Amino acid sequence: MLDDQVVKQLINDLRSDLDFMHSTTNDELLSIVEDRVFLYAQENSIKSKEIKWLVDRIYHSFRGLDVLQPLIDDKSITEIMINNHREIFIERNGKVTPFPFEFESQEKLEDIIQNIVARVNRVVNESSPIVDARLPDGSRVNVVLPPIALKGPVMTIRKFPEKPLTIQDLIRIGSITDEVARFLEKLVIAKFNIFISGGTGSGKTTFLNVLSNFVPKHERIITIEDSAELQIKQVPNLVTLETRNANTEGKGEISIRDLIRTSLRMRPDRIIVGEVRGAEALDMLQAMNTGHDGSLSTGHANSTKDMLSRLETMVLSAANLPVQVIRKQISSAVDIMIHLSRLRDHTRKVVEISEVLDVENGEVTLNPLYEFVEDGEARDGKIIGSLKPTGNELQNQLKLKLAGIHI
Repeated sequence: MLDDQVVKQLINDLRSDLDFMHSTTNDELLSIVEDRVFLYAQENSIKSKEIKWLVDRIYHSFRGLDVLQPLIDDKSITEIMINNHREIFIERNGKVTPFPFEFESQEKLEDIIQNIVARVNRVVNESSPIVDARLPDGSRVNVVLPPIALKGPVMTIRKFPEKPLTIQDLIRIGSITDEVARFLEKLVIAKFNIFISGGTGSGKTTFLNVLSNFVPKHERIITIEDSAELQIKQVPNLVTLETRNANTEGKGEISIRDLIRTSLRMRPDRIIVGEVRGAEALDMLQAMNTGHDGSLSTGHANSTKDMLSRLETMVLSAANLPVQVIRKQISSAVDIMIHLSRLRDHTRKVVEISEVLDVENGEVTLNPLYEFVEDGEARDGKIIGSLKPTGNELQNQLKLKLAGIHI
């Protein structure tokens, strides 16, 4: 691989024609870059593969996302972590490794960040240094600027597969069993309210997308997200809503709470909230409790019980209600809790499925239905195990009966 200093030198040489560059078409610019690289190749005897890489790298520095572009185009990379313009890390096959190239300057990284956030009508600057955005391919982007980020601009890009994973894909890679998949499909069709929990990178959004594609085609779905990521393909009557940050004057913010409230006036059959993090949990629970069965959402937590506690805390941030009232609302609204985890071998699996029952002795009661049982570890470090039934039966089967579904 060519040294990054070579790339920087060629870019700087071409930058002397910068005014001319801005007036060229993409094809003309590519031709100029190729001529310059071919000349360098003749003088330095580099391989054809390196010539192609060098042309792409220099071209993208002017018209693409610079050093990021090949990482975006590489389908095997799932996460890109930029700690500053000199430090880039990538995740591939569950392993995080440093990337050997860097941005030519902090200003170049800042320009790319502004380019990305402007495409989705977002603003990020010193007075508003944190923003969530997305790339045209749906990849999720988080940006933190100085002075909050002490080492320079930070950008984290979570990439999603070009073709959304299906339930069959999850079965194939061992994230879930065929039996559990069929069980969950019946619950979604019967309009059980389902909440998915898990830690960072456990696959919550992917799993939410998979479950969403079980929704019957004739229904009307409203999706609500901070940054639109869900890829629901089979439902034609679909409305996608996305939050908006406040402008530089502190006005114009549209929160998840605002979107949940307005979605109730849009005649939804189901509401799907990408993730609840705060006061919007109260609005989501109220929607589930007021005739919008079949709603789905996700949240960060280390276990199902932790997720219940977090929901309580989130509701308390919205309204000063007695804890018992909050717990009763949670138990009435949520039917099923699904917990995902990223195991030590970097695989993502469903590790627990529980039915939410009533409040007993002041606590929300759970009825565990399936739990991941580890059978051992293979020589290559892969965990051997599967999601197995606990022996407990689903107690509240009214929705299944009303839908004419038997389990």
